[in-house]
Amino acid sequence: MSPFDLPPDLRSRLRRLSLTPRAAAVLNGDGHHASRNRGGAMEFAQYRAYERGDDLRRIDWKLYSRSDKFFVRDAERESPVAIWVVLDASASMGQTDLAKPSWTRFDAARRLTAAIIEVALQQGDRFGVIVAQAEGAIVLPPSSDSRHRDRIRLALGPLRPESVPQWERDLKLLGERIAPGDLAIFISDGFDDTCVAAAERLAASGRDVSFVQLLTGDERDFPFDRSLLFRDPESDIALAGDGRGLRADFLTRFAEARAALRARLEAKGARFVEHFSDRDPDQPIQDLSRPATRG
Repeated sequence: MSPFDLPPDLRSRLRRLSLTPRAAAVLNGDGHHASRNRGGAMEFAQYRAYERGDDLRRIDWKLYSRSDKFFVRDAERESPVAIWVVLDASASMGQTDLAKPSWTRFDAARRLTAAIIEVALQQGDRFGVIVAQAEGAIVLPPSSDSRHRDRIRLALGPLRPESVPQWERDLKLLGERIAPGDLAIFISDGFDDTCVAAAERLAASGRDVSFVQLLTGDERDFPFDRSLLFRDPESDIALAGDGRGLRADFLTRFAEARAALRARLEAKGARFVEHFSDRDPDQPIQDLSRPATRG
């Protein structure tokens, strides 16, 4: 299955979720951000096929009488908010699990990106993507057009994680592209300190930053029970060891490192959530809706 193919049950759960910048209350006195809200009182935009969970009041019954099919009317206004996904395409994002060697961390990152886009579309917000790569960042500017989802899919589909992005080089670009009222969601394994530092500096500049640390199931469970050679795909450093003997110490130290990363980012006011490549992407989106702790 493609990372961009979201099953119907997942789409149904995503319809109950939202992503709201913490500055939203400034944009609209009722506490909700002034998005491209869809509703009957606004300028008509388009028809689309009815989907389970849509408001029945938006069904065009005259069109139903002519076509015998359900369609809803979408109306919209331009949103001042853009939801940016900042996607880490470093070599370590190519990590897989033993149980599913064809599914990489980068695949899971693209699926989470697709899920975030679905939420942005249903909110009527603009959405864009910045892919951090060694040779230079790819920028897909924000739009609220549903066709933009397809453009992003075509751009991300052939990408493969490799080398190490130059986060310090790209920090200026991030600051220029991501406006103070936007929401920036980093998706990364969090293993590159310069990536974390970029998220910190963006948050310190007043941007609304969230950081999703994307880990594999094997990193979470460390199920290895035999001698293996562990290799860092970015530095090519290798370590031989007995999986069973290393397990307890690894899990303890890895938990400490994850807790330290959470504390570091939350001290800068960034939201921090964990996501695992063998799980569905609706849970981290739900976690992102919770307020961050400011240090």
